[in-house]
Amino acid sequence: VQLKESGGGVEQAGGSLRLSCIASGDASGRASGSYGMGWFRQVSGKEREFVGAIDWSGDRTTYADSVKGRFTISRDNARNTVYLQMNHLTPEDKAFYFCTTKQYGNGKNTGWMEYEYWGQGTQVYVLS
Repeated sequence: VQLKESGGGVEQAGGSLRLSCIASGDASGRASGSYGMGWFRQVSGKEREFVGAIDWSGDRTTYADSVKGRFTISRDNARNTVYLQMNHLTPEDKAFYFCTTKQYGNGKNTGWMEYEYWGQGTQVYVLS
């Protein structure tokens, strides 16, 4: 099971970035079927923070209050890919972003311990 994030980088405050997470190996079924996906972020020295979650169909999503209205999570099951569109970035969004997967995830799973497999992450920098 492998999850690989991409799309991180440096952006000005107010700008946008789109992160992608591709599932492969046994995870080829994890972007479809009964697998929910999530995005978390972490700043050095702090706990991993929930960002957003999506159920297997893409119909149900949940967001952290800090990103609600600015970030959108979506998925393309045919491509085994989950996306995190990040708009109106602020310096507080600077972090390492991880995607993760949970069997039977319903799009409401907000705790990092609920998830099973994790990618290695991608760094997002936001310049003020």
